[in-house]
Amino acid sequence: ERCEMVDGQPECIQETFSTCWLAGGPHYRSFDGKTFDFMGTCAYTLTTICNPDPTLPAFSVEVKKEEKENSKVPSIGSITIHVDNVTVTVVRSENGMVRIDEQLVNLPYHYSERKIVVYRDGQDAVVETNFGLVVTYDWYSHVTTMVPSGFANALCGLCGN
Repeated sequence: ERCEMVDGQPECIQETFSTCWLAGGPHYRSFDGKTFDFMGTCAYTLTTICNPDPTLPAFSVEVKKEEKENSKVPSIGSITIHVDNVTVTVVRSENGMVRIDEQLVNLPYHYSERKIVVYRDGQDAVVETNFGLVVTYDWYSHVTTMVPSGFANALCGLCGN
C-alpha cells in the first residue's frame, strides 16, 4: 500500500507491481508478460528508465551473463543495481555477501535511512528500495525484478515494455 492525500484526507491505496524474471541464463519474461530466450554472454540491461522523468527515480538493473563450463547455455555471473548514486552488485561466487560501490559487505545492509536495503531471504539476495523496486538473485540462475505500477510504459531493457 501507499498513502496519498485524496480530497484532503489521507488514504491508503493498494499498490500493484509488475514482475520480470530471468531463469537459467537464457529464459526471460518481461514486465508485460512476453516470454523469450536470449543466449548472449555479456552485460545486459534488464531494466532502466527510458526517458528522464522528474516524477520517477532513476535506476538500472543489469545482469552479467557468462559462459558456463561444459555448457552452451550462459549462466548469470552477477547482477548490478544502480540507484541513488549507489551501486549494489551481487556476484555468484560471493554467496552471502554483496558489493556496495565495490566494497564487499555482509548482509543485511541498510543505506541512508533505508533508501536501499539488502538482505538474505532463504537462498536469495534481496535488494529493496524506498520507491518499491525489489530485485532478487539466488546467486546462481534466477533473477526477479519487481516495480510498482507507476513505472508502466516508462521502462526499457530486456524486461521493459
